[in-house]
Amino acid sequence: MTRADHRHRHLERIAEVRAGREGAEKVGYPIGIRTVDVVRTAMVGAGLVRLTLGGPGLEGFEAHVPDEHVKLIFPDPDGTLRLPEPNGAMLSWPRPSPTTREYTVRRFDAQARELDIDIAVHDGGLAAGWARNARVGEPVHVAGPPGGLVVPDGYGKYLLAGDITALPAIARWLEEMPPTAEGWALVEVSGADEEIPLDAPDGVEVRWLHRDGARPGTADLLEPAIRSLPVPGPSDEDDLYVWLAGEAGTLKPLRRWVRDELRLAKGDYDITGYWKLGVADYDDDHD
Repeated sequence: MTRADHRHRHLERIAEVRAGREGAEKVGYPIGIRTVDVVRTAMVGAGLVRLTLGGPGLEGFEAHVPDEHVKLIFPDPDGTLRLPEPNGAMLSWPRPSPTTREYTVRRFDAQARELDIDIAVHDGGLAAGWARNARVGEPVHVAGPPGGLVVPDGYGKYLLAGDITALPAIARWLEEMPPTAEGWALVEVSGADEEIPLDAPDGVEVRWLHRDGARPGTADLLEPAIRSLPVPGPSDEDDLYVWLAGEAGTLKPLRRWVRDELRLAKGDYDITGYWKLGVADYDDDHD
């Protein structure tokens, strides 16, 4: 009897969810550990440093959805590099866990074998400091992506919002949306120098919210701006998908708004704290 080949089942499921009407779904794909090289670095606006990675290590890398992420693995303080090992379609991680930082896949070009990671610039950040000084040819160890959240293409309206740490995902979201998509994209940045060109569908309005000197994570900008939008309510005919990411405390009242006032079903929104004020290497489950 011939054994069924399920290696590409995740690609079929991604296509099914995108074309369906049942809400978003997490779809996993095989996780790899790769050693790649720094090809180049560049500033994207004043707030993001783009790390372009490349080389044969990217052979077989998969990228399918805007909010998927990889982990960059750093040596321990004593210089020891401890990497996970392949275990089927998963990875076995050493204990205690090595030092890692998680970032959105901003762009992947399979033909050129290039992977872009956009890292928010901030003082004291391990990866941000390293990325600003990374040298061409320097090896980088990348784990993932483990999968991603697949969102159907047929929602009536989309709401995307977050701070600059969410900007790489929002930028990719806008590029990959159907050209007929409608909705809003709101991004909190320090000022006009952190704004970047975004390739949004004509029906998606982009708004930049400026902190004007306030520290990241302390400005009360996102919630009132989002609440002022004419989003569809529970009794409206149009359906809505909401994706929010950024500082965890800023998102708390918006979680309640989505659940209690908009009353969206679980598959119709995703809210993730990418970081938390005063907490290093914060890790939040998607809600």
